Amino acid sequence: MDNNAAEQSIRPFCVGKKNWVMIDTVAGAEASAMIYSIAETAKANNLKPYNYFKYLLEEIPRHMDEHGVDFCEDLLPWSDTLPVECRKQL
Repeated sequence: MDNNAAEQSIRPFCVGKKNWVMIDTVAGAEASAMIYSIAETAKANNLKPYNYFKYLLEEIPRHMDEHGVDFCEDLLPWSDTLPVECRKQL
């Protein structure tokens, strides 16, 4: 058993860490970790990360007046309701 897939997914983060000196706070590091986690989960679910983030940033504000978070289920990377533009051609 090996962890090549996990190591390959974090490689860009490790290679670029010297360029990210602006992340000098705990909050900045936590925000960065969340973004990378979403991006890598999108990749693992055969989504185009740019298109997926664009969709999220357009869709979430439409639900800001709602009291519940039921809409979040449809935004998850494995949801069947995501637009075709977010999916990679297989």
